[in-house]
Amino acid sequence: MRIAALDLGTNSFHLLVADVHADGQFEALTREKAMIRLGDVVSRRGHITAAAADTAVATVRHFKRVADAAGATELHAYATSAIRLATNGDDLVDRIEEETGVAVEVISGRREAELIFGAVRASVLLEPAPALCFDLGGGSVEIMVGDAGGLRWATSENLGVSRLTAEFVTTDPINKDDRRRLRAHLIDVLAPVANEVAKLSPKLAVGSSGTLEDLAHMVAARRAQEVPISLNQLSFERDEFEALHKEILTSTADERLRMPGLEARRVDLIVAGSLFLATAMELFDFSELTVSEWALREGIVLDAIRRHDPEDWSDDPRALRRASVQGLARRCNWDEAHARQVATLALELFDGTQELHQLGADDREMLEYAALLHDIGEHVSPSGHHKHGAYLVQNGRLRGFSPAEVQLLAAMARWHRRGNPAPGDDHGLVDEDRLRRLTALLRVADGLDRGRAAAVDGIDVRVGPSLVVVQVRTRRDVELELWGARRKRELFEKTFGRDLELTVQPGAARAALSPTSP
Repeated sequence: MRIAALDLGTNSFHLLVADVHADGQFEALTREKAMIRLGDVVSRRGHITAAAADTAVATVRHFKRVADAAGATELHAYATSAIRLATNGDDLVDRIEEETGVAVEVISGRREAELIFGAVRASVLLEPAPALCFDLGGGSVEIMVGDAGGLRWATSENLGVSRLTAEFVTTDPINKDDRRRLRAHLIDVLAPVANEVAKLSPKLAVGSSGTLEDLAHMVAARRAQEVPISLNQLSFERDEFEALHKEILTSTADERLRMPGLEARRVDLIVAGSLFLATAMELFDFSELTVSEWALREGIVLDAIRRHDPEDWSDDPRALRRASVQGLARRCNWDEAHARQVATLALELFDGTQELHQLGADDREMLEYAALLHDIGEHVSPSGHHKHGAYLVQNGRLRGFSPAEVQLLAAMARWHRRGNPAPGDDHGLVDEDRLRRLTALLRVADGLDRGRAAAVDGIDVRVGPSLVVVQVRTRRDVELELWGARRKRELFEKTFGRDLELTVQPGAARAALSPTSP
């Protein structure tokens, strides 16, 4: 099934065409955006002008053609604040349907919040929960509180950046009077909301949509390390943002155009957006914001999927991480049996050597995911597949993982074969000691499925002062697997300062060689 989602927003119209699988997961095939700034016209005039309507219709017509060319079997189009509030918004909706064949549903702020939160919880790991989420659009801001189990509370306020800019920003740079008026308006609207939110005790703050993504990109661009390929689940601290905020408030449009990370067509809107975030951090009392790259358009797709599949989503907040990893692996035509066998053996080895590596539950989870992904580079070419795999992981848009976690998984794919693991092109995010410990375990586990026949039933581990013994449980010939693991034990021995011996469990060897054994 192939679903097209049209988000007819206040600043931008968005198209997403996604390929949907039977398990409810989807991959984006086509994305397009047209930043037509419909809200600017509505904010100034209260209605949509003929020229703006022509642009909107032409954009939807183009998106419909793209969706048809991509083979979309369903198309869902939702309109939000600008069309909802325009005095002639219904005329535009009727015209779009008449001239393009696209039926547009104008949704309420509450419905918009529900769809956005569905996307956020499928994109970002909401831990600790509950999470306070802001989707800052052009006409409105949706403020939500929820967790992996669903949305608990939401509101929509007319505080979008296009609206705020049109009403309060009259100079460039913004003068003190405009700044005071805008801040007073934000406090007047947001303070009662903050009081309601405080009752729910949120423990995490998440921001989505273009303006907040741009602010995150600008913060990341000011750091010493390179900006990650994906900003999803990137977090930044209040003090980092406040330094940027001061610079934005005192800058001209020309100066802002030269600021790395800012989209050119948002250069005038970013002032109101920055003031919104600074005020929200103060009123809602959060000191860190995490980015979700998924928002309304992904929420539309997820909602359409749910209409086909009545099963509720898992309440496990980490389920999205596993689904995302498996989705990437599936797209790369993985050798599933081998990957799962390596993951099983890697976790057994992790558990059996706990006193050596002293890593935690998060590391165990990362080891499993790295094992599932370690060979996906074979999708490009068996030759150099470790390097191809690292690239695929970096660019795989893994959901629920921070940029640092994505880079760790990529580095483990890069170094799972041989060599001395080093972070490399990881934007300075990877802990080299952690990488070496996890990669050492992954290599041995990979060697134990050298024949890709799942010949090893399991392992038992004994850790001594100078020797680690891994005893293989099997009823088959595992000579190739033992050879494979011995070839890959050098990093283990260097990292943990122990020799590694691989043997077959007493009795298992005789069974494996017996002509009557299965």
